[in-house]
Formats: sequence, structure tokens, C-alpha cells
Amino acid sequence: MERVIVPELLGDGISAELSESVHAVAKALPFPVAFEPVDLSWERREHGFKEAYDEAEAKIRAHGIGLKYPTATVRESPNAQLRERLHFSVIHRPVRTLPGVATRHSGKVDLHIVRIATGGTYDDAGRRIGKDVAVSVRVIERKPCHEAALFAFRLARRLGTGVISTSKYTIQRMTDGLFEEEVKVVATKFPGVAHRCELFDALLAHLFMRPEDFQVIVTPNEYGDFLSDAACGMIGSMGLGASASYSFSSEGDALVGMFDPAGGTAPDIAGKGIANPTAALLAFAMLLEHAGHAETGRALEAAIHGAIEAGEKTRDLGGSLSTSDFTAAVASRLKLP
Repeated sequence: MERVIVPELLGDGISAELSESVHAVAKALPFPVAFEPVDLSWERREHGFKEAYDEAEAKIRAHGIGLKYPTATVRESPNAQLRERLHFSVIHRPVRTLPGVATRHSGKVDLHIVRIATGGTYDDAGRRIGKDVAVSVRVIERKPCHEAALFAFRLARRLGTGVISTSKYTIQRMTDGLFEEEVKVVATKFPGVAHRCELFDALLAHLFMRPEDFQVIVTPNEYGDFLSDAACGMIGSMGLGASASYSFSSEGDALVGMFDPAGGTAPDIAGKGIANPTAALLAFAMLLEHAGHAETGRALEAAIHGAIEAGEKTRDLGGSLSTSDFTAAVASRLKLP
């Protein structure tokens, strides 16, 4: 079977341990995986800023995929640099309740958050006007709204569910109004997929009360950021979230996908062998599915969930396994197609 070539963006802190976990699981797959490492650590970026990003961009473009580990934001944000270079416009964050993980919430979460990756308030740091006033510009563009909506509706159609768009469209009438307007345009192309819009503050309340009512949510940049972290909190840990960033062709097909764990570099535990690799392994599963190995990706996801449900967990989830022991538990549970 033809091998899968994966550009691997190595970062800081626990990055090396997460990479080792992914490599160990990759050896258990029914086809070869070749990793092409790119050093995106702060030490490399500090002394070779342009060269590091040029190499990362070139390798991801060459293969259409990339697996990224946590990187320190010191002088610049590596995620922002890659987003700009590779024209990522959509971030997809699946968040699911995992049996075996203690939570403070009794509801079951099985949610796909589709977030516009650009614009909102994040593209303008703002400026001071005199001593007591600060202002920033909030930008919403139609093209990324269209791409996010199209991604959400295609995903919902595949999952057999509907789409909820959320923003503050009654207050931010021009910006969020444009977003909702474009979602409605896209909705007309999917007559079999139900759609409704809901105000963001109301949606948060309803999500906490009845998370089972929400499956696919599409939303502008900052709302998606807030919602993603809140949803991870509902399932018990920020360390359980993986995400994907996409750029698209003019027809709305994903050209490039980068997959990464949502957590940070965790320098306090780096090198101790206790990092939880769940999110990195889930990101790898998403990459495999995107690369045409959907059954293998789903099998890996099932193995991760099965290990956690059986109590084979790292310390942060109340277990006692090291990073390598948890990785071995996942690999042993892989039931491959």
C-alpha cells in the first residue's frame, strides 16, 4: 500500500513527547507513514524566522496536509503565521463527551464547531485615542463566511443533522448580519439540511442546559474561540480537543489541511513522560481521515475512546499511565479495517 507522507511541525515543551506517541501509533497502522519533520521551535524561529516558516509552508503545500504540535508564542504566533501563509479560513473543532472522563456536567456533548479562522476582532490589535479611549476595527468578509458555511452544511449532510449559525446579529447588524446573510445563501443549496440561527449568548445557555440539541455550529472567529474552549470544559479537559484548519479551492473543496492538538506547550511537565497525548492522537486520526483513510482514522479514534473508557488514562484524567503507557494501550486496541 502506498505510504502516507506527513509533514510534522515540531514545537516546544511537550511537543517531542506528543510526536513520539504519534509515531508509535503510526507503526501499528496497516500502511506506512513517513514523517517529514520541520523544526518550528522558538529556538529555531528566533535564529531563522523566515527559513522555518518557508520550510513549513513548502512541505504542507507539497503534500496538502500537516500535523502540528504546540508552539510557544513569544515574538509571534506560529498559528497566525501559518494561517496567513496557507490561507486557512476555517477551523473545525470536534468536541465529544468521553466515557471514563469525570466532568462537572451531566449532559452529553457531541458537537462540531466550525469557526471562521479570520477576521472578527482578532485581526486588529487596535489603537489608543488619547489617554482614555481605545478602538479597534472588526472585519467580516463574505468569502470566509461562505467557505465556513459550505463546510458546515456538507458536514451536517454527511452526519444526517442540521446546522445552527450563531452570532450577535441583532447587535452587530452589519458584521454579524453579513455572516448570517451568507449562511442563509449557502443554506438554500442544501434543502435537506435544517438550518436555524441563534443569538450567541442564548446559544451558550442552551448548550449548557441541553447539549444534546447541538451537533454542527458555524460561527465567526471570536465566538468560535470562546465556544471551543467552553465545550472542552464541558467534557472535562482542554487536553481532549483536536482541531483542523483548512484552505479551499474556488469550488469550496479543501486544498490544504493542518491538524493539531488544541492544548499548549505545558513547559511545567515537559520531559517528564506524563503528558496526555490524546489530543495529538485525535488530530492524527483527523488527518488520516482527510488523507483518504477514513476507516483507519475512525478506528484510531475508537481505540483512544476505548482506552479511556476502560480506565487506561494519564494522570490529568485521574489515571496513572505515563505518556508511553497510554500510547501502548491505544495501539493495542486498534481494530483496523
